[in-house]
Amino acid sequence: MNALPESAHRLFTEPKDVTVVTLDPDGSPQASLVWAGRDGDEILLGLQRPHRKTRNLLRDPRVTLLVQDDQLSPRGITQYLVIRGTAKLEGPGIPVDYKALMDGLSQRYLGVPEFPFGEGIWDTGMIARITLDRVAGEGPWTA
Repeated sequence: MNALPESAHRLFTEPKDVTVVTLDPDGSPQASLVWAGRDGDEILLGLQRPHRKTRNLLRDPRVTLLVQDDQLSPRGITQYLVIRGTAKLEGPGIPVDYKALMDGLSQRYLGVPEFPFGEGIWDTGMIARITLDRVAGEGPWTA
């Protein structure tokens, strides 16, 4: 596992847009906008078992994340972080862990103390722990 550069840590403490790209059964890309957190060098996503991106990761754990920053690089280009990695899925059946993750992300992304869309989903929630294989993009994390 590669380490997440310290210069990229702030991207996972601020409400940044994160695009996750998985692979459909035919090999075509499937992209979704998600909330993402960090646990050490792992990136965490809260997923639902029935969703397409989750089914894709269960079949093929390869994943790409794109995090758009709001700062410009020294070259004047909007910074972005690209992570290529491997997802390990936990759950379903971990409602306490899943709720804790989603509550934390709701605080960051929505400014509310609890995940407001949780009615009836706690038992189907899954956590994707993404280990980094490669980091790229435009920003100090590529130095």
